[in-house]
Amino acid sequence: MKTQSAIIAVLMLIVLGVPFVLSAGKKGTSHEDGLRTLIVVTPHVPQIRDEFAQGFRQWHLREFGEPVSIDFRTPGGTSEIRKQLEAMFKTAAREHYSAGEAGKDPQQPVLLPEGTIAFDVMFGGGSYDHTLVKNGVSVNIGGETLNVPMSRPADFTQAELDDLLGENRIGPQELYDPQQYWIGTALSSFGIVYNRDVFAKLGLDEPRAFVDLTDPALLGWIALADPRQSGSITTTFDSILGNEGWKDGWRTLRAMCGNTRYFTNSSTKPPIDVSQGEAAAGLAIDFYGRGQAQVIAESGGGDRVGYSDPEGAVYVDADPVSIINGGPDYELASRFVRYCLTDEAQALWQFEAGNPDNPVGSGGEPMGPSWHELRRMPVKRSMYTQYFDRFVDKVDPFEIVSDVENPGWRTGVQVMMGCFGIDIANDCRKAYASLNRARASGEFSEAEMGELDTMFYAFPETKIESLASLPGYEGLSEDAQKLVIERGLGWIDDIDFTGTTPAEIEIARLVQTEYFLPFTEETYGTVRNEWRQSNRQARLEIAYTKFFRNNYREIVRRVDERL
Repeated sequence: MKTQSAIIAVLMLIVLGVPFVLSAGKKGTSHEDGLRTLIVVTPHVPQIRDEFAQGFRQWHLREFGEPVSIDFRTPGGTSEIRKQLEAMFKTAAREHYSAGEAGKDPQQPVLLPEGTIAFDVMFGGGSYDHTLVKNGVSVNIGGETLNVPMSRPADFTQAELDDLLGENRIGPQELYDPQQYWIGTALSSFGIVYNRDVFAKLGLDEPRAFVDLTDPALLGWIALADPRQSGSITTTFDSILGNEGWKDGWRTLRAMCGNTRYFTNSSTKPPIDVSQGEAAAGLAIDFYGRGQAQVIAESGGGDRVGYSDPEGAVYVDADPVSIINGGPDYELASRFVRYCLTDEAQALWQFEAGNPDNPVGSGGEPMGPSWHELRRMPVKRSMYTQYFDRFVDKVDPFEIVSDVENPGWRTGVQVMMGCFGIDIANDCRKAYASLNRARASGEFSEAEMGELDTMFYAFPETKIESLASLPGYEGLSEDAQKLVIERGLGWIDDIDFTGTTPAEIEIARLVQTEYFLPFTEETYGTVRNEWRQSNRQARLEIAYTKFFRNNYREIVRRVDERL
């Protein structure tokens, strides 16, 4: 009994001590009182914060002769950071501007006084979110609309950017905002992390394309993040649609959902579960996938975890830094952005950690991280020409990137995947299993299989309640538009158009062709606009979910009756 008690006590000490051990292992991330301090809001993991904190402090002391501190704030992922910034800026705008000042010069961006906002820079996240930060918030002040960007431009000359980054392009994407509201510091690709042991056990080849994750043998083995919670996975799904096209892309996403083990709100969870054999594969940002493979290898787990950038379908995005409008120290923030584009900072992303043989930087010391191999891709092309042989990962994103631009269907991914794959995940899995069981049985005719297939991949129609959402509304006569505004759509269902005014006939003609819209590439913009109408998205999501559930359950019923 005493032995058991002693064991329990030791285990408790280990559990309680782990946080302290981990905390003690963090290097360079704690700021020092009394020093000039850069306040950074970031979604970056502790390893990145460790390396960049030390690197920036050493660089700043050498370049400016002044010791500085860096204070990282981590309120959540990129979306949570952006929402927090939006709340801060709306409050600050109302406190600092009156109605008369709000419209004084609409051509000039509104710059808040230094120290208005608590953060100096936003470091990390995708270009999409940093562009939203640039676009800022709109605040009504005394009946006037004030547009306030949440970031402000960096201070590079164009010649400097040309020298540092070259052509502002990787595939269809930009490396930096042309107005310098955000500057890329690293590059991220999106691919497949997989467990070689599980694939071998299932008798499958290692995945090389996203469609490989739809194989019926992977039923219950795919780990995905919820695109409504993860901006990076939304970008990945949007990229699949762009590279495979509307029809094939949606089929891949639907079938992938049919194979899921789970959906998670964290994009870091699938690589971990894949490495442990809890899932066969998942989608991941490159450094999550490669990093997890490294952790397993270093812990004695061999090469069971692999990462694949699907050939011809690799979406590469800049991972930027933005200077916050109204932050405490614009000068220090500008210096941090400049540091991020030095060879020393770029080497942190890809060099071996603590290697004394790494190339020497301008400070006379070997470049590269001190403690953690970050497994990120540098944004500077010169790093690939000068130091590629020193990279941990011999991957050149400028060579593998797809030339296909993301189509911008992110909202559609979040709404439709939520309805057909996530909120009714069990129904989706059962229907996909039944569909593949029917196909393998040989008991269903080609026509019957075609009907089941159509039922599984079908999308519902969207009832348009706001004519302003419809293409063609702008072409209506002034009288017809006035009727739309005054009377809405409710009156159209039961009206007898015999003897009506030309304006009503004009509306009727539009409604007869557009009132109920299928979900297609051509109608996507219109349907999305309908979601933006007051309370419409929530009501339509209920209708969509019912449609998908009914179809799924009908597939299961038909197959179960036959087999």
